[in-house]
Amino acid sequence: MRKIEIRKTGITELDTDAIVNAANRGLMAGSGVCGAIFREAGHAQLQEACNKIGHCPTGQAVITPGFRLKAKYVIHAVGPIWSGGRNGEPELLYSAYYNSLALAVKNQCTSVGFPLISAGIYGYPMDLAWKQAIKACRDFLNEYPGIPMQIVFAVLEDRIMKKGREILAAEAKEFQ
Repeated sequence: MRKIEIRKTGITELDTDAIVNAANRGLMAGSGVCGAIFREAGHAQLQEACNKIGHCPTGQAVITPGFRLKAKYVIHAVGPIWSGGRNGEPELLYSAYYNSLALAVKNQCTSVGFPLISAGIYGYPMDLAWKQAIKACRDFLNEYPGIPMQIVFAVLEDRIMKKGREILAAEAKEFQ
């Protein structure tokens, strides 16, 4: 199966091989998506695994076990903080998604759950964040046509889901 879908659900509820954490460079537990993942996975275990890795540069991703989550793995992807779009933010956000998918494949995952990275406290405009997310996922699937991969975006708000589905239909309808 090679598909991109957007569901109204919490990311920790996804039954995918891996889920992606919208991480910070220090790989420390945070709020929002990050906080929910740490709580559900088991804060102490996940933080210990992250501490062993140490850090992750913006645009990159690292992987840890999922511990108590349904997902076997947590991929920690660091998106950029929005500062107007002239400091490489689009490229860094694209890279965070693309590198997450590459890491998933390297670890034999055939399904990955994503949040909308950088669109929360990092301030990335929602529509622009969706465009980079969908573009990176589409490009990855096109570049590796023989790899089965189900990509699920987990969102909690109707307006965010609606915008994502509009962009998905416009930019990657072949994977719906």
